[in-house]
Amino acid sequence: MKSPDELLWWLRLQSVRGIGPIRFNQLIGVLGHPRKVFDCGEDELADIPGIDARTIGVIRNFRPVPGYAEEQMEKAAKLQAGIVTLDDPEYPENLRNFSDAPPILFVRGSLKGSDRRAVAIVGSRNATTYGKNTSTKMARELTVAGITVVSGMARGIDSAAHQGALEAGGRTIAVLGCGVDIVYPAENRKLRDSIMENGAVISEYPIGEKPLQAHFPNRNRIITGLSLGVLAVEAREDSGVFSTVRWAAEQGREVFAVPGPITSATSTGPNQLIKQGAKVVMNVMDILDELKLFGPARQKAGKPKIELDGDESPVYESLTGDPLHIDSIAETLKKSSAETLRILFSLEMKGLIRQMPGKMFVRI
Repeated sequence: MKSPDELLWWLRLQSVRGIGPIRFNQLIGVLGHPRKVFDCGEDELADIPGIDARTIGVIRNFRPVPGYAEEQMEKAAKLQAGIVTLDDPEYPENLRNFSDAPPILFVRGSLKGSDRRAVAIVGSRNATTYGKNTSTKMARELTVAGITVVSGMARGIDSAAHQGALEAGGRTIAVLGCGVDIVYPAENRKLRDSIMENGAVISEYPIGEKPLQAHFPNRNRIITGLSLGVLAVEAREDSGVFSTVRWAAEQGREVFAVPGPITSATSTGPNQLIKQGAKVVMNVMDILDELKLFGPARQKAGKPKIELDGDESPVYESLTGDPLHIDSIAETLKKSSAETLRILFSLEMKGLIRQMPGKMFVRI
């Protein structure tokens, strides 16, 4: 762990306008410590590869905002958030070696060495029931295989992925485009809290930073950088998912996509990615095989075997990935609504189905 004095210098250098992650890392790579950046003369700075005259001027003319670094540390302490720097042992191994790796990560929850085995799931905020169920299912099965699920905690596909990992009792990491003190979207407060208990909520942005639109493309490089591969579940043709995929390609990550019906606007993105060379995913084994995640994790992959009792089997078999109303299910099986509801509740408790608004039920 860094001393408070050391950490202050990292935060001060982070606050220099015009010094992004790439130049920050170039400076630290040569000088070793942020304090030395401010102590260097112009000639010393000019000898550092990638540091031009404009950057030197920015550094030499920099005057720290009074109390900024100290305030960030105080806020982090109140939130029980960690401030992890690029040279810390806790810094995510998958992310460390990129030139634009964030020099500082604010972390609520915990990062573990096992998070090296991670897959990102991304997709549309305006997801269909099919998309959300597929995202949840893939996340659950990856979790059973010992994989950490990474996503961005947005509405739709992202939230469904985090929820699937949590339902399976595994780890998940949410990467934010704002400070770790801000819940965005607001309705994800409970989800955020559960992620912190079973993984981590992280951001490169200072505590208190608002979720500005410009932050999210940069956020996407962290999602891909943390992961061995990226799975696109649903996306429109103008979706931000394509930004994530571009980052994945630059970082040498595998890109996977779930195909969808050609009549669905939210399937346009994944179908286009498949045309461009993304790996088609029909089940979680397609991901594990491509990433060569063999051994015990591969053997455990897939939904855990759950025994069905009595009338549960025909009720479960009558359901699909599309929502069905309880009256329709009862009529098909020639059962009363009360009896059908009892069986559906039992299946839901086993994590095999989900109830949607309006007494609609789907298989997951």
